[in-house]
Amino acid sequence: MHLWVWLTASTQKKHSRTIAQVASHQGHGDRVCPIFETPHSSVADRRVAWKRVHRFNGLKMRRWFFLPLCMALASCMSAPQDVSSRAATPVQTNLPAMKTFGGSRPTSPDRSNRDMARDFLELAFQLESGRELKQFSRFEGPIAIQVTGNPPPTLMPDLNRLVNRLRNEAGLDIARRKPSGPNQSVITIEVVSRADIRRFLPKAACFVVPNVSSLREYRSARHTAQTNWSTLTRRTQIAIFLPGDAAPQEVRDCLHEELAQALGPLNDLYRLPDSVFNDDNVHTVLTGFDMLILRAYYSPELQSGMTRAQVAERIPGILSRLNPRGNAVASRNTPKTPRSWIRAIQTALGPDTNPSQRRRAAADALRIAQNQGWTDHRLGFSHFALARLSQVAQPDVAFQNFVAAELAYRRAPGTRLHQAYSASQLAAYAISQGEGNDALILLNPHIATAEKFENAALLSTLLMLRAEALAQIGRSAEANLVRMDSLAWARYGFGTQWAVRARLREISALSPANQTQ
Repeated sequence: MHLWVWLTASTQKKHSRTIAQVASHQGHGDRVCPIFETPHSSVADRRVAWKRVHRFNGLKMRRWFFLPLCMALASCMSAPQDVSSRAATPVQTNLPAMKTFGGSRPTSPDRSNRDMARDFLELAFQLESGRELKQFSRFEGPIAIQVTGNPPPTLMPDLNRLVNRLRNEAGLDIARRKPSGPNQSVITIEVVSRADIRRFLPKAACFVVPNVSSLREYRSARHTAQTNWSTLTRRTQIAIFLPGDAAPQEVRDCLHEELAQALGPLNDLYRLPDSVFNDDNVHTVLTGFDMLILRAYYSPELQSGMTRAQVAERIPGILSRLNPRGNAVASRNTPKTPRSWIRAIQTALGPDTNPSQRRRAAADALRIAQNQGWTDHRLGFSHFALARLSQVAQPDVAFQNFVAAELAYRRAPGTRLHQAYSASQLAAYAISQGEGNDALILLNPHIATAEKFENAALLSTLLMLRAEALAQIGRSAEANLVRMDSLAWARYGFGTQWAVRARLREISALSPANQTQ
């Protein structure tokens, strides 16, 4: 049975003034708050672990050590543009054979159809830049997918799995095959180098363009009406450009996001906690929400060229038919994300500003989130972004905001994967203080989550942390087995052997026993 650790306000005040302030600001006051859970530890164990994590924030800290690049926030973001792209993620962390994921286990969306209708309209009738689209566009009829270039060995199995999911979960008539004629709807996936992609879009890892089939064609048609999404009324030919020299997971992540946008919505919404249609890059494979959106996108009641008003009239009935459980769920009425917060986050996490400017922008984003009264994942993401950017210059601020992010994620629905990221950072702090047992308590609930959501980079990182924690408490044989498992996942998540070894060195260096004076 899962157990909860509950912190009273007096406990919060005793161990961390910042945490008490966070709880008070978020409207909890003296109310107790759930923090960490695990099926393998007692309430007393988790309470001790939590108190020790709080103690790390005091003057007894020996030295601060950090888990870098866990979320790669510092390079995930790019300014809005009318070319749909996935923001670049730096290549990171051999050994054993590479592990890959088998069958997907998506979770059905747990939200009202009223909310989903609103999400659908905003996704379908806007570009990422905020530019409005006047008409609905999609493919009509069977869709062929062809791959050109030099695909890496992992691409075709990942593509086959995704196509099967699109057929089974979204009900699409889509297959890998050559176009049958000039009027056949076709998506061409061209595998090129990262350098080729960044010659066109320096901040993108991959991108998707209408009405071309190759990078050479795009070079000629760039900045013309031919490649303008806003004038499109029916999709017939789309090109996706993937980096063949990136880590397998980055290639797969690009494939999921760009193929989803080639087929359906072109917009991203920060308010969606469980979707790849969100620029926070937390989810990297299509979710149950995404598949439902695509199924609705290709419902027979809709057709290319419809106006927003025409789609708005039909989408409630479509969702009621496809998602009957959503009829009985109460609306959350999640507020829109203001452009001021989006600009602040994009400045904070983009590559074009210096570190102090990025920290100021992250602080601005957090202030906006608090002023908006948000209690959803966007508040947690604001804390997490500020924490990531403050690790070197302001470690106390970083720690406080990692904990605040954990608190915010715990209170928000649909944030299991978000919690895994914040827990990895708190576990790194625990390991840096030699508190292996506490790190295990923090890590254990989230390893299955990372596997469920098919995030090999996160999964391998959590396993490496677990191995280091096990070694700290004298369970060396078990630590070695877990570490070998982590390396197999790291080969998919981080790619090259040097990147895998670099990740392993980073995590090994967290432990006081491995630090050089």
